[in-house]
Amino acid sequence: MSAQIRRLPLEGVLEIIPPRFTDERGFFSETWNAAALEQHGICLQFVQDNHSHSSTAGVIRGLHYQLPPFEQDKLVRVPRGAIFDVAVDLRRERGTFGQWVGLEVSQSKWNQLLVPRGFAHGFLVLEPDTEVIYKVTAPYSPQHERSIRFDDPDLAIAWPIGEAEIVLSDKDRDAPPFSLVTVPEYLS
Repeated sequence: MSAQIRRLPLEGVLEIIPPRFTDERGFFSETWNAAALEQHGICLQFVQDNHSHSSTAGVIRGLHYQLPPFEQDKLVRVPRGAIFDVAVDLRRERGTFGQWVGLEVSQSKWNQLLVPRGFAHGFLVLEPDTEVIYKVTAPYSPQHERSIRFDDPDLAIAWPIGEAEIVLSDKDRDAPPFSLVTVPEYLS
């Protein structure tokens, strides 16, 4: 049995639901299989895995992206808890520049979100003690990292939480507005 793949409204953003085999011992799931996913046109070489833990609901991490040559494709999954995961299109030459798509990614849904290069990415933690694991196709580069303010009115992301409940890092609180996004033309 292979993974289910659902195309989301922005080109390149995919929900991937790997099969999970359960019995009295627990479960087994193959969360990434390059050869199987190549049959669906997903040809990525991941170079780094990242793992975050958020102790409380309401944590927002993002919106983050990296400039070339360190732009990243990301495959995001949640082995514990739940998030509202968001991808914002930064490809200026596309008719979808500045549009976003959001999806609940969770342990119970056992789904993943593929966020291609050319997108900013961020997520809101929906449950306490949530863990997020994501694979990336380029290493982290602090000199190439950029952020966008999570509550930018030009993006109007419908975060499913009240403003008083949001927990941010200083970096994310001080992120610049979407109008100052720096994206090279060849990311388009």
